[in-house]
Amino acid sequence: QVQLVESGGGLVQAGGSLRLSCVASGLPFRTNGMGWSRQAPGKDPELVAAIGWNADNTYYADFVKGRFTISRDNAKNTVYLQMNSLKPEDTAIYYCAGSRDYYCPGDGCYHYWGQGTQVTVSS
Repeated sequence: QVQLVESGGGLVQAGGSLRLSCVASGLPFRTNGMGWSRQAPGKDPELVAAIGWNADNTYYADFVKGRFTISRDNAKNTVYLQMNSLKPEDTAIYYCAGSRDYYCPGDGCYHYWGQGTQVTVSS
């Protein structure tokens, strides 16, 4: 009954910002590593950012470093992705991901996925 529900996507101009949220249920959120991945049309999914169970560790893909920030609020079972200075190449469906591990800074260790939220950045 694990469910991850993303929200906050939309259409934004290049240089703009969006804040994605993911509310988790049905899993021990406090001890689960969380992440955000994205998939552009015709491309493979790629991990964007990850955060450890107690937020002591974070990972960012090179293409978002300095622009995106991942955070979590365990009391609210919520993980966030603040996206600033958005570029057209950031256009993708963004997925919230949960891991059975405490921290998953790469592919292959996520086990739960949300339905995705569309982010479109216009040029």
